[in-house]
Amino acid sequence: MREKLNFYIDGKWVAPTKPRTHDVINPANEEPCGRISLGTAEDVNKAVAAAKKAFETFSQTSIDERKALLDKIIAIYQRRLPEMAETISMEMGAPLPLANAAQAPAGLGYLMDARKQLDDFKFEYDYGKGRRILKEPIGVVGMITPWNWPQNQICAKVGPALAAGCTMVLKPSELAPLNAVLFAEILEEAGVPAGVFNLVNGDGPGVGAALSAHPDVDMMSFTGSTRAGTAVMEACAKGIKKVALELGGKSPNIILDDADLKKAVAGGMLHMAQNTGQSCNAPSRMLAPKSKYEEVVAIAAAAANSVKVQAPDQAEPGAIGPLANANQFQKVQGLIQKGIDEGARVAAGGVGRPDGFNRGYYVRPTVFADVNNNMTIAREEIFGPVLCIIPYESEEEAIKIANDTPYGLAAYVAGPEERARKVARKLRAGNIHINGAWGGMGTPFGGYKQSGLGREGGHFGLEEFLEVKAAAGWGEQA
Repeated sequence: MREKLNFYIDGKWVAPTKPRTHDVINPANEEPCGRISLGTAEDVNKAVAAAKKAFETFSQTSIDERKALLDKIIAIYQRRLPEMAETISMEMGAPLPLANAAQAPAGLGYLMDARKQLDDFKFEYDYGKGRRILKEPIGVVGMITPWNWPQNQICAKVGPALAAGCTMVLKPSELAPLNAVLFAEILEEAGVPAGVFNLVNGDGPGVGAALSAHPDVDMMSFTGSTRAGTAVMEACAKGIKKVALELGGKSPNIILDDADLKKAVAGGMLHMAQNTGQSCNAPSRMLAPKSKYEEVVAIAAAAANSVKVQAPDQAEPGAIGPLANANQFQKVQGLIQKGIDEGARVAAGGVGRPDGFNRGYYVRPTVFADVNNNMTIAREEIFGPVLCIIPYESEEEAIKIANDTPYGLAAYVAGPEERARKVARKLRAGNIHINGAWGGMGTPFGGYKQSGLGREGGHFGLEEFLEVKAAAGWGEQA
């Protein structure tokens, strides 16, 4: 049991204004593995005041000073990487191989990317004669992050915010907060100036709402559900503050009729199952040509049946662990049953825990066939290892089905490259993956439509935390 009852405010670990504890549950055994405090609006007020005060000086630091600070953070993060991976695995259920290979390093990658941007990003430049463009830190940033890829999302915000010269208050998910406490310890050890980074644990009503509505918060950066993102945006509207949102997805995966079926279909299912399906950009709707539909279903079902479900601390590479929490377990089980009730065919998996598990939030990798795009399982983000396979007659119909969703975070296409490129241009999504290709560090990440606003990563991510000032009469007149 790890007790982390204090918040990190103004460079110190401080007790909450009102004691209220919350148990962190290990999803592998449904038992408490940690305990935190849940904050209140008073704690938010203290943290925001510290960030506002620190902004006066941190916003004026040089690029070289911010480079040196990020270098220190990166070095300490690297040293504590195994500890970070173990913490994430324990509190949200990621198998240790995944936590070590992806979950913890994802955060490090965003920090390194933010540091890299400072080597050539132009914060000032001339725009014709006598005009100067100045890009300046936006101010105090409120950050709310989720439980599914916790360090990925924390560092995707904190890294570029520090690089920009902003100060910040972070509210991580109360369901997986221990990694955020460890991250605060890393920043403290690196010598981040007091008030620049503040951590207040809590739930949405107690801390998230207060942070979003606070008049001294200049920007909110939120990752989570579209429903919660809407609430953040509504709160920010009253203060006309900037909002960056990374929300849900229901990403299509178009298998063209001349694709390498075995590679594309099996790869798509295994990708869907990674992180137990708890990724907002997971390829959850597989669109298959009617002429090869049953072959696609058979390959996907075989791939799903090959996925091992194992305890996180005993997992082999490629295995999946439990879902991250009880609410998610109930939601996924309910949506699997909903698919059955609405007439979809279970080709693999189904409701209930896998064989050998009678506790823990484990689910069966599931494939649904005979799905149409109006079914609940094709419309709603399930956030579990559940694949829906939808038939299509023509390429045009596949594109129409792919775009028939309120989301637009990612889309996938498998087939000959030139043809796949033509399809990619017609897909309404922020990230397109052709034949399994994945963007490297610095690739902008974000979505169209209800999948959000803004981008994370590269110079796009740094731009989110900057204001643009145009100064006329700067030097030689036009």
